[in-house]
Amino acid sequence: MSPQMNDPLEAALAKFDAEIVHVGQFDYASVLRERRLRKAQFLDWAGDARFANVLAYWDSGDNLFGGSSYFTETVEIDPTSMRANPSEPYAVTVIAELSGEAKELMPRQVLRRQLERAEAMGFKVDAAFEFELIVLEEDATTAREKDFAGLAKFAPDNKCWSGATANTHAEFIAGMEAEILGHDVSLYALSVELGPGCLEATTAATEGLRAADDASFLRLAARSYARKQGKTVSFMPYMGADYPGIGGHCSMSLRDAKTGANVFASPDGKTSDLAKKFIAGMMSVVPEAFAMCTSSVNAYRRLAPGSWAPKSLTWAEYPFTVAVRSVPHSGARARLEFRVPPADCNPYLTMALMLGAGLDGIERDLPAPEPSAAAHPDFVPEGASRFPRDLAEAAERLAASDDAARIFGAAFTENFAAACRAEYTSLAKAVSAEERARYLEG
Repeated sequence: MSPQMNDPLEAALAKFDAEIVHVGQFDYASVLRERRLRKAQFLDWAGDARFANVLAYWDSGDNLFGGSSYFTETVEIDPTSMRANPSEPYAVTVIAELSGEAKELMPRQVLRRQLERAEAMGFKVDAAFEFELIVLEEDATTAREKDFAGLAKFAPDNKCWSGATANTHAEFIAGMEAEILGHDVSLYALSVELGPGCLEATTAATEGLRAADDASFLRLAARSYARKQGKTVSFMPYMGADYPGIGGHCSMSLRDAKTGANVFASPDGKTSDLAKKFIAGMMSVVPEAFAMCTSSVNAYRRLAPGSWAPKSLTWAEYPFTVAVRSVPHSGARARLEFRVPPADCNPYLTMALMLGAGLDGIERDLPAPEPSAAAHPDFVPEGASRFPRDLAEAAERLAASDDAARIFGAAFTENFAAACRAEYTSLAKAVSAEERARYLEG
């Protein structure tokens, strides 16, 4: 890296008075893979920054599923991504993305390409995420001693939006909030939700890559804080009959790059024509590229009948039971909410999917279907596209989709489909206690 390239890094470090740098990137499983360096060593490393390219080729269990050559690939450090790290004094975290052969395969780069596409069309993109999470009264050791079964519940008496739970556990919730804010996340709210140990964390609308960065660091911070308190935070979409299915909804709006005006807004307070074209693009592309927002085996348990998650691609103004919820407004509050993604979704790929599909609808001038009548989540309107039944089907749809390859890149879609196949295969022969109870004795 040239001396000129080091200047933005040194300026960013000076802004935070940083002496310790955690540098890395989020992989397909949304895990931050990082190195910890002192300031002088970080700046020296930045002169020829490299990281193991296996990040593009391993699954959530750190097992390789693809690739043919493994080495330390060049990375590009993004000084604008630097943020405080409250885990130790004078520390920051900064994102450095693979920039060689694997560049096009990585989640943040997939999102960046869609943001650049939006900019070329004259738009700025604002987005926010809403995550439900489950807190357990287990630490890393006790969960393993129990083989992840019969885990003790945090706030087992919690009811949805319970004031009693919020006040009883206010110290814990406030501590988690402080940890999240300490990572410079634009947190909008943290409150109790449905079921034992269930909280809901919402980010404020933020522009571009920062929106997905915030979502990723929010989950890192929540997990880290819980561990420090001898607990576990889980974003597993469905933990079993004793727990609710939990989601990771993405809300998005487009602004005119010149005026800053929300282009989803309409004077009559209804869903605008441009927003309808965006919705139409999602209707066309999301069923084919669904794996990009739902990429774990467990996430498809949340889509089983009887859950709140929509089962097909539908839209309407306001209802919580559709896949794309339009929240119309005459001003800046107009937005679209993608309600299908699970709590363990990859924020970069989820946002890229929503944005890329929506922009495609605008570019192709697609007409949106009629909004769905308000109904329960299991209702599938005539003509609506059902989501894949499992991750294997989702992987095959993605691999076969010409539109997904065109929008997100053939190299990425092929590699990510392979990742999803490997993830599915890893659990294809797993047998649950519930299955043994049902079938063991005939």
